[in-house]
Amino acid sequence: MFFLSAIYAKYGPLISKAVKNNKIVVNSENLIIKTAKETIKIEEETLSALGKAIGQNFQACIESIALCDGRIVVSGIGKSALVAQKIVATLNSTGTPSIFMHAADAIHGDLGMIRQEDFVLCISKSGETAEIRVLASLVKKSGNTLIAMVSNPDSYLAKRANFTLFTPVAKEADPHNLAPTASTTSQMAMGDAIATSLLALRGFTAKDFAQFHPGGSLGKQLYLRVCDLFPQNEKPLVYLDDSIEKTILEMTTKRLGATAVLDRAGTLQGIITDGDLRRMLNRHSDISQLIAQQVMTKAPMVIHKDEMAVKALHKIQQKSITQLIVVDQPNEYLGMIHLHDLIREGLV
Repeated sequence: MFFLSAIYAKYGPLISKAVKNNKIVVNSENLIIKTAKETIKIEEETLSALGKAIGQNFQACIESIALCDGRIVVSGIGKSALVAQKIVATLNSTGTPSIFMHAADAIHGDLGMIRQEDFVLCISKSGETAEIRVLASLVKKSGNTLIAMVSNPDSYLAKRANFTLFTPVAKEADPHNLAPTASTTSQMAMGDAIATSLLALRGFTAKDFAQFHPGGSLGKQLYLRVCDLFPQNEKPLVYLDDSIEKTILEMTTKRLGATAVLDRAGTLQGIITDGDLRRMLNRHSDISQLIAQQVMTKAPMVIHKDEMAVKALHKIQQKSITQLIVVDQPNEYLGMIHLHDLIREGLV
């Protein structure tokens, strides 16, 4: 009844009087849009306040973390525990060793995972929950550096912390000001601010990022090169004076939709693609006497074997083609890289 009363009080004009199967029937379009926009507005205001709260204390905390010889043990309870897990994942992926410790489990044995050199980051909106109070006392007793991410700067947790990261929250975004919404948004943003500030302070590069993401598409964009892919393909080639019959056989057997055209010295002269063959058939009724030189496209698109694979993808997309000729020295034909190679690696 409390829930229904609150809904009627806040959205009365939008709610119809009809009740079916013990469920209220609402003007869903207006209610949904109004609620969504109000939620975003509240969370936007919360993030604005968070930005204003970043100052010297935040800087001192980040500098201290950067000098830490241990890990960052991130803890919380309830929704803050879920935020803590996300922060740990972000820190680890950007070069700051971190582990998650649930606050409830910490006081029932998991404190053993904390080493002497570790920092402990406790996340709590109120800073007053029973588990957080116990955990804060135990961390201080053990001599570890305690960082509080808290919305109440006068809380038990904040007063015992070496550093306090203030996450101001005027109100939650739900109609009752109860469900963790704006507060968890603020915590998530503060976690990102910690990770990116450490990343910038340490000079963390794209190459470093790739080391921690070797299996994902982001990592592959940063380390995968053309030479890692093209050798697995066939190497179609014909010579300038080869017949069209031989050219078609080479293209169909090598299955890359194209063939390179070389002179007898082995120098790249052009390329013949499926499109070139279609244009040839439109222009000539008798193709029996044609040779590769008469059909090829001169100055084909090429890419150096040591270029990043993602650069090959960009070239293919920009020119609306499906393959690139791979070279080492200018006009030294090594093979081909195909759009399918890049799709298979998850770059598309």
